Amino acid sequence: MHLHLIYQLPAPRERVFAAMTDPAVLQRCIPGCEQMIKDGEDSYEAHLQVGFAGLKGKYRGRARVEDRRPPESYTLTVDGKGAPGFVRATSRMCLGEKGEGTEVICDADVQIGGVIAAVGSRLLDAAARKMADDFFRALSRELTPMSAAQ
Repeated sequence: MHLHLIYQLPAPRERVFAAMTDPAVLQRCIPGCEQMIKDGEDSYEAHLQVGFAGLKGKYRGRARVEDRRPPESYTLTVDGKGAPGFVRATSRMCLGEKGEGTEVICDADVQIGGVIAAVGSRLLDAAARKMADDFFRALSRELTPMSAAQ
């Protein structure tokens, strides 16, 4: 499955890049993320509780930041598995200045297998987009200055 997603975030791209590669921020923003532990240079172990389409499960995996070009781009590779199946993904993240904020373009190739793959590609596509939307909505809140939130 291929995803092409574009999001607008209310902060300069240096700040967005830093947030998108900070394990503490990622843990707060990734839907269902229970733990995000840095276990090496640009490498993280993640524990997630994810559920959709009647399939719920715990996933454990690794995420790695590669081809880091602050604040312009990086590639995120993910390899995770759990009782419902496995997920492997490679996402190219490009950050561009857009007004006073940042435009993030995500091009991701995702492979899914096991029981979870049986739900159908259209449903998986919708679930992946919802998780991405939820992540970027949480990240946007994280980046919004406190004075603007009042």
